[in-house]
Amino acid sequence: MSSTKRIASRMAVAALAIAAFASTASSQQSDARAIRALSDQWQRDIAAQNVDAIVALHAPDAVVMLSHAPLATGSTAIRGMYGEMLKTPGLVLHWTPTKIEVASPTVATEYGTYTESYDTPQGKATDAGNYVTIWHKINGKWRVALDAPNTTAPLPAAGSAAAPMEMGDVKSLAGSGLTWSDFSPAGFDPGMKLAVLEGDPGAKGPYVIRLQFPAGYRFPVHWHPGIENLTVVSGPFQLAMGNTADWSSLKTYAPGDFIYIPPRHAHFGGSAAQPSVIQLHGEGPFQLVLGAPK
Repeated sequence: MSSTKRIASRMAVAALAIAAFASTASSQQSDARAIRALSDQWQRDIAAQNVDAIVALHAPDAVVMLSHAPLATGSTAIRGMYGEMLKTPGLVLHWTPTKIEVASPTVATEYGTYTESYDTPQGKATDAGNYVTIWHKINGKWRVALDAPNTTAPLPAAGSAAAPMEMGDVKSLAGSGLTWSDFSPAGFDPGMKLAVLEGDPGAKGPYVIRLQFPAGYRFPVHWHPGIENLTVVSGPFQLAMGNTADWSSLKTYAPGDFIYIPPRHAHFGGSAAQPSVIQLHGEGPFQLVLGAPK
């Protein structure tokens, strides 16, 4: 083959490669625009509380990884998660993609930042963070395969992991030395008592409290804007989840049992035929809202 023919052949191959690259780049840009449009529509569906549209945007086996919450896997779990989330009073959720990268014809990654605000009995609360969303093209349509928002709210300043704890920071309390006060929130029967072990449950920051219930005490349906970490100290203690008080659904927990209650999950319960004591810890302020989330 002459040098002229070899050059012509190489130029032809190069032209084909350039054309293929241009076609791929154009397709990737088109997919990125489609994903951005879906991401924008997703936010509008949240504002409109359109749970059906939100669930339809996710793959049947999609996974949602919210900060400080268990995984939500599959359409049923995601529907329940969004159903509860959208009941949050005054919820405003917005995110801005930093980058949408189409890795292949069927896989893309979106990441960026989000802001969130909602109403609480103490006023407006806010949150902000980063997120990453993995998209899969299924039957020609882009669908969310994984969504993972991650809050950037600062951790409590107390107790740095980098520095050893000074002995002066250690605090111990004898169970017999706790100071108990009557605790009767609006809508609750009298008889419940509260002891503060650490922190100020009415202020921002970590707290540890104990609640004491007389035998046969029942507390009504209520919820908390934040998570609730509950440990049974003495019992038996009874609890059930639900927006209405079905006392036949109560489960009995023994001393040492632990219960994690996500934000905005209504629950009710009390003690059985014996007095009971539970310990709660979390991030203040400790807020108790009577009834079911709206």
